[in-house]
Amino acid sequence: MIRVMLVDDHEMVRMGLAAYLSTEDDIEVVAEASSGEEGVKLAKELKPDVILMDLVMDGIGGVEATRRVRDVSPESKVIVLTSFIDDEKVYPVIEAGAFSYLLKTSRAQEIAKAIRQAMAGEPVLEASVAGKIMARFRHGQTTMLHEQLTPRELEVLRLIGQGKSNQEIADELIIGIKTVKTHVSNILSKLDVEDRTQAAIYVHKHNLLNDKT
Repeated sequence: MIRVMLVDDHEMVRMGLAAYLSTEDDIEVVAEASSGEEGVKLAKELKPDVILMDLVMDGIGGVEATRRVRDVSPESKVIVLTSFIDDEKVYPVIEAGAFSYLLKTSRAQEIAKAIRQAMAGEPVLEASVAGKIMARFRHGQTTMLHEQLTPRELEVLRLIGQGKSNQEIADELIIGIKTVKTHVSNILSKLDVEDRTQAAIYVHKHNLLNDKT
């Protein structure tokens, strides 16, 4: 059972999410918090598997709440669920340790899928958010760490940038899931990034989806 906590200052949002997630056989909503401060306190006490975190709330807000949650419950995966894709909100919360970034316009099934993917170590980055990240870095440093990758690893990296799961990558490239995991591990090491979210950011930063060389 995946233990989920909801952090949002809108009661109706929490009620709607809780109602839908309660219908999923493998997901249990273990707590709801109406502020970032309360979310941090409950995360420390309950150590939920996944936290759905709003960004704009009274008090410390989602960015600082995410940072503090990562300190008190480092195993919890924080999925940002917000209406905002402003540059000044997107990247700071990724830096703070958010695992995935979804918009509140996402379908309920997509949110449930993102929760399951978080448990499998597979982050989800909203396409429009990826574009914001790419724009932020367009004029930044452009070290070409991806030039160390083999042609197959570069294929896998591009698919990560498209938000594909390990199984989806295996199916598309017609290779085994263990082989995919090995490629992903090598990619993270060569790019000097911590996780798939940062690898996806790298893809968009360097425009690798359009560059097929």
